[in-house]
Amino acid sequence: MTGSSDSPAAAAGPFARLRSPIAGLLLLAAGLLLLPFAVGELFGQTWVRVAAFAALYVMLALGLNIVVGFAGLLDLGYIAFYAVGAYLYALLASPHLGIAFPHLFPGGVHLSAWIILPLGAVLAALFGVLLGAPTLRLRGDYLAIVTLGFGEIIRIFLNNLNKPVNLTNGPKGINRIDPLTVGDASLTRGVELFGLTLPGPHLHYYLFVALALLVVIIGLRLQDSRLGRAWVAIREDELAAKACGIDTRNVKLLAFALGASFGGIAGGLFASFQGFVSPESFGLLESIMVLCMVVLGGMGHIPGVIFGAILLTVLPEALRHGAAPLQKALFGQVLLDPESLRMLLFGLALILVMLYRPAGLWPEARHRRELSSQ
Repeated sequence: MTGSSDSPAAAAGPFARLRSPIAGLLLLAAGLLLLPFAVGELFGQTWVRVAAFAALYVMLALGLNIVVGFAGLLDLGYIAFYAVGAYLYALLASPHLGIAFPHLFPGGVHLSAWIILPLGAVLAALFGVLLGAPTLRLRGDYLAIVTLGFGEIIRIFLNNLNKPVNLTNGPKGINRIDPLTVGDASLTRGVELFGLTLPGPHLHYYLFVALALLVVIIGLRLQDSRLGRAWVAIREDELAAKACGIDTRNVKLLAFALGASFGGIAGGLFASFQGFVSPESFGLLESIMVLCMVVLGGMGHIPGVIFGAILLTVLPEALRHGAAPLQKALFGQVLLDPESLRMLLFGLALILVMLYRPAGLWPEARHRRELSSQ
């Protein structure tokens, strides 16, 4: 009797456990699909663009998480790889090279985005190895200073490579960049699907979310792989990892290269979305912002990094748009410039989080236990 009464529960147990994740994934998919329509209806198309940028920053933060969160290598110049991907896309999908080199490229270069994006990933990975190779013996503050310098060198080069040969157009940037296309449909013009009109920001949002989900899957697979465990071993104790037979040199170079490749793809998507790139989009503040997404969310914890990226994309924009109306409601006039107040409140929020949640808002369980025991 006991065996027969237990068997239905035992048989239903695995299905019951399976139904819960599937239901959660279905709800998440429905929410991601409906989000741009709800946001566009309530707040306008500007906020759909913000949602698309949030997905773009998720890719950037997950790429940096490989270097900082998994391998424990502090990188303050990560935005340089974003710039490399963006400028490669701009050069290969605009009339600019036709203007700079009219005999070589009459009319410019207009390659398909689906050719340029993988090239951007490869080129950014090469730059990642170029950064990683001289810094293999550095850690902590010294590594941070070198990577910060690398990021600034790339930005200064982009700012000054307009003479004697106008390769980047200097501080003016490159415009008239070709938009992303799927088949013959341009994502900027919008399409009509099943009687439903999808504007350009909606299409970019869906594409960026799909690519961000792909990066999440790659990150999860890397985290549980032999390579991911090697990164964690180096993060915890590099000497012990080397004593265990881990090739720390190649493993660290792989972290730089893989993290940089995600940044290169995100840069190409940024260039196609904006239709314009300039060096001022890739300053030190951007690098620090992406690093804050990783640290604030929870280093090494992919759900936490995603949460940090979304929060730090949406929160500054909310402060930017809400600062002036709030001051008028409270004081009857705008006392502080909204941009300055936005950065002030943003910095204050970061300080409070670091004081009361040093492991991040959504840290890895093991990291949380280590900090609580200390």
